[in-house]
Amino acid sequence: MTISVNTNTGALIALQNLNVTNRELEGVQTRISTGYKVANAKDNGGAFAIAQKLRGDVGAYNAVGDSLSRVQSIVDVASAAGTAISDLLVELKEKALAASDTSLDSTSRTALNEDFKALRDQIASIVTNATFNGVNLINNSTASLRALASADGTQVLTILDENLSLGGTVVTIAATEAINTVTKAAAALTKINASITNLGSSLARLGTKSKALDIHATFVSKLQDATIAGIGNLVDADLAKESARLQALQVKQQLGVQALSIANQAPSIVLSFFQ
Repeated sequence: MTISVNTNTGALIALQNLNVTNRELEGVQTRISTGYKVANAKDNGGAFAIAQKLRGDVGAYNAVGDSLSRVQSIVDVASAAGTAISDLLVELKEKALAASDTSLDSTSRTALNEDFKALRDQIASIVTNATFNGVNLINNSTASLRALASADGTQVLTILDENLSLGGTVVTIAATEAINTVTKAAAALTKINASITNLGSSLARLGTKSKALDIHATFVSKLQDATIAGIGNLVDADLAKESARLQALQVKQQLGVQALSIANQAPSIVLSFFQ
């Protein structure tokens, strides 16, 4: 073996190994501090690209969830208003039936008519005020609503308008409907019966759409959770393994330093040749 003070091969090899250990130790420390095994494209370009796409999907699912919640609230307000109108129609039916009695005196008929008009006007008030986030689904001002249903925006859930205004196709009693005569009371009773049937169908449609929105919102939430878990599988570091790796590398680093120190002392042997 050639001994030289100019070239210390053993020290070079020890330094190379120590540098490798230091780089590995730096990587482990980075993974422990960030919690990621793939923090950027440099760590793993393919996994990072996939994770970024999935992160975009997670953000999109937030928008989908917000859209579904907003539209569901609009539908629920419309459904609550429709239920209140249905209750009023039941009361109107009672008034109209009572007013159709031919034996009723004029005073009682007038009182029934005033009650009827008050209940009728209450329907109009409910229809006007059944608004959420500036949208009214029962006053014929909104043809339809669309809630986002997919992360790419290509799929939607559509909810059609249910016009519950007085004199419409659902609530057929007119805004000026009265029961101050037997004939008018009989005519109003016919319209009220039809309105109750029509409104039942409208409420069924609103209820079905509300349930569909709720089911899809739950699905989107689960899909988002699964996507987040998938991202974690791709980029999250196993901290238990990294901790064990850290301890091993720290010992290896200390041994590397000692090996380099020993190698650096080798040229001092040359001095013994000249004693």
